[in-house]
Amino acid sequence: MIQSPTFRSRARLLVAAAGSALALAACATTGTTPAAPAVPPIQHSAVAPGAPGAQAFWASAAKTGAGSSYEAYVDGRYADGGPTGAVSKVWFSLADGVLTETMYGLIHEAQIKSLRFVVEAERGVSIEGVDTTSRTEYLHVDAAGRPLSPAYRIVTRDHSERYEIEKRVFTDPDRNALVMRVTIRALRTAITPYALLEPHMANTGGGDFGSADAGGLYAHEGDVHLALRPSAPFEAASAGFLGESDGLHDIEVHGRLSQAYASTGDTPGAVVLTGALPTLQPGTSLSRDFVIGFGHSRAEAEATADASFATGLDEVLARFNGEGERVGWEDYIASLDQLPRMAEQATDGGKLAYASALMLKVQEDRTHAGALIASLSNPWGETVDSSKPSTGYKAVWPRDFYQVAMALLALGDEQTPAAAFRYLPKVQVRADTPGNTGATGWFLQKTHVDGEVEWVGVQLDQTAMPIMLGWKLWKAGVVSDVEIAAAWRDMIKPAADFLVDGGKVGILWNDATITPPYSQQERWEEQDGHSPSTTAAVISGLVTAAEIARASGDGASAARYLAAADDYASKIEQRMFTTEGALGDGRYFMRLSKTENPNSHARMGDNNGQPGQPQDKVVDGGFLELVRYGVRAADAPSILATLPEYDDTSLEPLFRVRYDFGPAGDTTPGWRRYGVDGYGEDHVTGANYGVGGEMAPGQRGRVWPFFTGERGHYELAAGTDVETIRRTYVRGMERFAADGLMLSEQVWDGVGDPTRNRYELGQPTDSATPLAWTHAEYLKLLRSVADRQVWDRYAPVEERYAKRP
Repeated sequence: MIQSPTFRSRARLLVAAAGSALALAACATTGTTPAAPAVPPIQHSAVAPGAPGAQAFWASAAKTGAGSSYEAYVDGRYADGGPTGAVSKVWFSLADGVLTETMYGLIHEAQIKSLRFVVEAERGVSIEGVDTTSRTEYLHVDAAGRPLSPAYRIVTRDHSERYEIEKRVFTDPDRNALVMRVTIRALRTAITPYALLEPHMANTGGGDFGSADAGGLYAHEGDVHLALRPSAPFEAASAGFLGESDGLHDIEVHGRLSQAYASTGDTPGAVVLTGALPTLQPGTSLSRDFVIGFGHSRAEAEATADASFATGLDEVLARFNGEGERVGWEDYIASLDQLPRMAEQATDGGKLAYASALMLKVQEDRTHAGALIASLSNPWGETVDSSKPSTGYKAVWPRDFYQVAMALLALGDEQTPAAAFRYLPKVQVRADTPGNTGATGWFLQKTHVDGEVEWVGVQLDQTAMPIMLGWKLWKAGVVSDVEIAAAWRDMIKPAADFLVDGGKVGILWNDATITPPYSQQERWEEQDGHSPSTTAAVISGLVTAAEIARASGDGASAARYLAAADDYASKIEQRMFTTEGALGDGRYFMRLSKTENPNSHARMGDNNGQPGQPQDKVVDGGFLELVRYGVRAADAPSILATLPEYDDTSLEPLFRVRYDFGPAGDTTPGWRRYGVDGYGEDHVTGANYGVGGEMAPGQRGRVWPFFTGERGHYELAAGTDVETIRRTYVRGMERFAADGLMLSEQVWDGVGDPTRNRYELGQPTDSATPLAWTHAEYLKLLRSVADRQVWDRYAPVEERYAKRP
């Protein structure tokens, strides 16, 4: 994605140009030739002033790449000494052509906000990622151009054609280190580049300590340290406080690095580290390698970086890729025995399928095997305060978790879904869950990968989906009869009991009484009520739990679960299908019903800056989940009746859900979460979502690409021919992919002024990218098309509720 220059950068270029013009005019008047001004030497000081520095924020969530090393399991867990050697626990991300959030330790523990280059040149200073265009490519691909590892080549180019920077980024699979190999080319003018590292140690943008010398840049907070080591000494180096004494501030003010500080001293703050590189003349280039090592001390971090250099960075990359006899990403891709036939269903030659497989495995923690997160990003991060720790989407939601595990199983990866299933008890509420005084058996809304509680809303689909996953793994032979029986006793039965009985919750702020199938929150985490998508999952969870109960010798529980499922299924329409609605012909499934009466016109709650609306004025695609799981047939009258309202493009933008992209006859359909969705940028001002924690009335949720996959699944169940599904829905999702083959949470729907945000129609906003759920939905659609049947369909559910005569 191309980012336009900020106002500040445009202004400084104008000032510099004006100054040059005045100088040339004076020389023309006097008839003299301008002399090159003498450059004063850099002043050196021990300690930087300006602590603690300006307020810090996270980076853009519009990632064009994300990566980590492939680590093989040892007996179903991560441990040193396996086929891939020592376990590396480093992840990185890319956005706007620069390295962004980089994690070390647990997958949510960011240590770096960004590493970019600032270039001093004629006509002013240029900042990479602000004053540049960029493109992102995979370094290691097969003969068809399909990526085989998440190693990247990124090229940024100055808007004024003064320089170009090429970076190759990957991690050391045997160490906690990140590698960046850089070539800088001076094009039209002499340039002086500087490496600019902004650490966010211990997952915060404040509280850091920094130091710098010719041999490297260093930062730490507590016992977490990093060391950036260059392959040749810096010309100069400086450690400073953000916006006060950092290198970028100095260069912008003086046009060069005029002051070098050895450290930030004993006062913590928002730290920026700068390393100066040699001046390049037009037509010349400079290659320089950088390795960032992490550790529990500066000595350990330095030793880690130095060990990567000692191995040889070509060899480190070969190990990362798994070339030859080495075990790495090539081996993981080769182990996915369903990937080739799934890729045959793609319309892009399989490129996005291979990239999606990589993205799902990348986004797994390397301490807690099977801990699958939602995204290696922090949505709208550029306006999210980083002074306090934030996981963003680098956390476990059982719903997203289920989508990813099912997609990995579809690919032929049995080990990761099995590890995921065994991980699930860590995020289930038990009597000994810290702070719990209430009902047990349900699954936490959102947690850190180590199980630390973060959000505690009760979403019944998130309690059903672990059961559904267990049943799938059991029927696929991935989980044995013995293991499923043990899981029945310890995890599945408590969950299924909660789906029948509910109970009074008691954890943190939540003391609600839950009465299924009425959910405290549905899948969009904002409203309570009867939800078609939640109810579909609850019924499927209970029916599959009944089969597991019966196999485990508990016939009484099996009968109880089926009785509850039958009751819930029999009341779907009478609870959630309005016959007196405000849209279309008045007959359709609503997003949710706040009461037992779908014709009550009950008002929903306010959310995301949008006032609550009568429930019959809001539709979403949740009713399609009834078909996906087998709770209703694709041609059920209630399903067919809802499609016109869901697809109505004549609705005013506030209530409209469907948007089509592309020219007539070759459009890609897309859908928002629901009408009146406010989870997105302000369509009036262009501001990011929730700036400063405040909701604004202009906020608007955009199109989510995975709904195109959900609709493709419905069309397959409805008997639409496979070629139409491939041409419309498979290709549609491929068109939503951004630079680096990343699939996002949301894409720009064209409502509002895109120049305020630099967005392009049908391309990612600054919402979460890569979103694991979107990549998972794409892969599941490919598997469904290859199989000619819906991958997520549950046979006992379909047999009971949706079997055609």
